[in-house]
Amino acid sequence: MSAMSDRKAVMLTRAWIRWLLMHGITRSYLLWSARRGDPLAQIAFGQDRLLGTSPFIEEIRQRGRLTKLSGTHVTTDYDLCRRILRDNRFGVVTPNHPIIPKPIRWVLAKTDQELPNLTEPPSMLVTDPPEHTRYRRLVGQAFSPGAIAELKQRAVEVTDGLLDRLESKPRPDLIEDFAAQVPVAIIAEILGLPADMHSTLLRWGLNSAPLVDRALTWTTYRHATDELAEVKQYFDQRIDKLTAEPGDDLLSVLATSRELTRREQTANAALLLDAGFLTTVNLLGNGIALLTSHPDQLKLLMAKPELWPDTIEEILRYDCPVRMTGRISNCDVDIADQHIKRGSLVLLSLAGANYDPGVFPDPERFDVTRVNAADHLAFSGGVHGCLGYRLARMEGIIALRTLFERYPDLRLDGAPIPRRLINLHAYRSMPAKLTAD
Repeated sequence: MSAMSDRKAVMLTRAWIRWLLMHGITRSYLLWSARRGDPLAQIAFGQDRLLGTSPFIEEIRQRGRLTKLSGTHVTTDYDLCRRILRDNRFGVVTPNHPIIPKPIRWVLAKTDQELPNLTEPPSMLVTDPPEHTRYRRLVGQAFSPGAIAELKQRAVEVTDGLLDRLESKPRPDLIEDFAAQVPVAIIAEILGLPADMHSTLLRWGLNSAPLVDRALTWTTYRHATDELAEVKQYFDQRIDKLTAEPGDDLLSVLATSRELTRREQTANAALLLDAGFLTTVNLLGNGIALLTSHPDQLKLLMAKPELWPDTIEEILRYDCPVRMTGRISNCDVDIADQHIKRGSLVLLSLAGANYDPGVFPDPERFDVTRVNAADHLAFSGGVHGCLGYRLARMEGIIALRTLFERYPDLRLDGAPIPRRLINLHAYRSMPAKLTAD
């Protein structure tokens, strides 16, 4: 018992050191900056809930295409964000990036518990080519146009089944009972995970989601990483089974690949699970909130259902699920009339770019007929563009259209409750009434 207690104490100490280096120090600095009126730091502490339209974002925009705040380059400019996302002189931000001082990299390596954190290598989300290319090539076929077309009927069946069950609930929660259930059912099927795991998969994904933020509290970080320990154990056991008896699912592809280490297998399996439903549940929840608060736009959709694909794009533009991403310059770069030194961090406000008035006229207007809504950057871009963007769009069209056509009198029963996240704009709860009183 004593040896076990000692081991837990060591693991807890390692986790705390890792949190301190990756979140704690940054949190203290940003808190100091926020008190001094820094708009970027104020966003980081959740003092603004609508990133695209916020006064903080507009203050950053007024400072120029590329400005420096809290020691970091930041831009809300659409063209600049798009260019940097596609520029191979910039790489993703990782704890083991060569530009990070060696002592910090050494400590992070020593405290690494090899959890399948989607924001740490070897997750393809934070891995640059050639490793990123190798991972993406293995799983890309599962998200091809043909593969998504084959899933369309299944998405219809899942949506219809969920809406059937809603009829028995006088006051359903459209996040818990619908928006979260559609994408988790589909990604579980792609990965070959059993239906009785859906609630567990949702818990893992939702509770580890805060890791996409920076400057987390110690409590939030520890809670999220505790969930990842369960994820790792499950996928290790599942991959062991599939290595001996593979199926025709995507997890079997990862499990039987001789190109991947076990850690690469579990990390990217967890990433596919999280990315497969987090963006979509936010798209659906944000879309329901927008359409119920813009009845004129919903009425137009009911009259012209051919507008649904454009509507999904406008939802993604107007209420971007992922608000910001970062890149590190791998060399000295001259861009936007500024010199960026090698190793500099550049924060790209995707939500701010989606409100760039030079690209999207009258950006604060929600308009399902906007002709260039699909030019948004909600799915990022370049080599790290969202792998599952076709899947998210398909699920969004089917789920939202079916919901509102089946329940045309649907309305929210009180204000939806947001999740207290900074980089992911999402709702935790959305009570509703499906029919008129």
